[in-house]
Amino acid sequence: MVAMYVATVPNRNSPPAILLRESYREAGKVKNRTLANLSHWPPEKLEALSRVLKGLAPKVELAEAFEIERSLPHGHVAAVLGTLRQLGLEELIDPRPSRSRDLVTAMVVHQVIEPSSKLGCARALRDKTATSSLGTLLSLGGCDEDDLYEAMDYVLARQGAIEAALAAAHLSSGTLVLYDVSSAAFEGRTCPLGALGHARDGVHGRCQIVYGLLCTPRGIPVAIEVFPGNTGDPATVAAQVNKLKQRFGLSHICLVGDRGMLTKARLDKDVGPAELDWITALRAPQIKALVESGALQLSLFDEQNLLEITHPDYPGERLMCCRNPTLATERARKREELLKATEAELDKIVAATTRPRRPLCGKDAIALRVGRVINSRKVAKHFVLEIGEDSLTWRRDEAKIAAQAARDGIYVIRTSLSASSLEADEVVLSYKGLEDVERFFRGVNAELDIRPIRHRLADRVRAHVLLAMLSYYVSWHIKQRLAPVLFYDDDRDAAKAKRSDVVAPAQRSDTALKKAATKTTADGEAVQSFLSLLRDLGTVCANHIRPGDPDAPGFVMVTTPTLSQRRAFELLGVSHRLGYS
Repeated sequence: MVAMYVATVPNRNSPPAILLRESYREAGKVKNRTLANLSHWPPEKLEALSRVLKGLAPKVELAEAFEIERSLPHGHVAAVLGTLRQLGLEELIDPRPSRSRDLVTAMVVHQVIEPSSKLGCARALRDKTATSSLGTLLSLGGCDEDDLYEAMDYVLARQGAIEAALAAAHLSSGTLVLYDVSSAAFEGRTCPLGALGHARDGVHGRCQIVYGLLCTPRGIPVAIEVFPGNTGDPATVAAQVNKLKQRFGLSHICLVGDRGMLTKARLDKDVGPAELDWITALRAPQIKALVESGALQLSLFDEQNLLEITHPDYPGERLMCCRNPTLATERARKREELLKATEAELDKIVAATTRPRRPLCGKDAIALRVGRVINSRKVAKHFVLEIGEDSLTWRRDEAKIAAQAARDGIYVIRTSLSASSLEADEVVLSYKGLEDVERFFRGVNAELDIRPIRHRLADRVRAHVLLAMLSYYVSWHIKQRLAPVLFYDDDRDAAKAKRSDVVAPAQRSDTALKKAATKTTADGEAVQSFLSLLRDLGTVCANHIRPGDPDAPGFVMVTTPTLSQRRAFELLGVSHRLGYS
């Protein structure tokens, strides 16, 4: 039997000799012989050889044993993709798995976690330029922007089936359906949908598209449709009526829309013939007419904020008259600010007519300056003006101001529903539910970056907006589940109990107020916004690791979540190791 070992032989006045020796038996005796002098070897090399000769694994530093080749942000992808799959959105897009469906899924998830152009999305999915684990999880490492454009055409062809499935899941006969319209600025002038029109998103002087959204009373988006940018709100109603009755097959529904959309013409021509019930509101001139005719007596609001009346001009309708004191105070404040600002500008014009050098003169010239001032703030009706050839005098029309002030905070909601179908309080709350639709528009225009729209083909624009709606559908559910750790009110029942009446402004629960004040949850963790929480979850990475041994296979290790990140995944019911378990 032969055994090798490393021996250290001391020298009196010199460093010890390090020898590689061999031990063997000969004629029943144990003998040793030196095979090599290893004194010039470094200590770590000698230690490694000694361990091997003893039958032990070589001792190496951990930093040398593994190499992290790449770390891809993964936690936010796991949260969004996991929730999307829990909602069954992949099967809703198409029951049959396919690469096109995976590409659509990737665009929906990417729109939530990192909104960008389709070119940017394609780069983020490719293996070499990936900015997250999304492309790896969906096996899309070789896609390009042309693949995404083909997937957009694919999902647009399935829009009807997708919306029908959403309607079946969230709408039923006898329910309320909220509808509103917004617009988004458009890049370029080659798309037939792009046109100048009323800029609902505040971006003026640029081509735009108009899109209308149908959603549930809770604000869950169900269907969306794109119209040319110069389409008026009322002109979009007929398409929605057809969608609800024909495509979704709902036998009895109530359409809720604002006063600028559900006009008398639309109610008579589109909504009424389809036998739909509806909830909308009166315009300011109509309310004024009710007050002046005595049908609506303002003194009745001294002891109540909500009263129901009928009127011959609105046969078969119920009118819910509301007065919001908070809104009345705010409107009075704004009106006074506008009046004072206008008076300051009018005084400047008066001074211009009396200055010694080159005074402003001429009735037409003075009237032109005055018109620009009073019309810019829409307060012309509140002033009495006397314009001469070289003079201007003005005063407030206190009678008209007082008459308008008496109607401050008053709005009237009209509906075709009977009292047995929906009580007055519920009608008011249903109309106020349009705030959820407006919140959607703020979300897709700001949070989800529906702007800018760079597509040139009309169908690509429609597909772009559909993907935005689907991504918001996912993020809506994520926000509901993560409400305890976000700046959202997760105790709606308590908030509703704090409200004095349905006309009064909505209240936040004590839990939500405490979160806003302390910026911490009940568990002491920091409260975050939705986007900041996604960024935080993105620090949970999928680390691709290569062992030091070239023959050993590589593997992926997912970062261990922090306490707050673990809490978020628990609320979502999603594993942070999604795709790597």
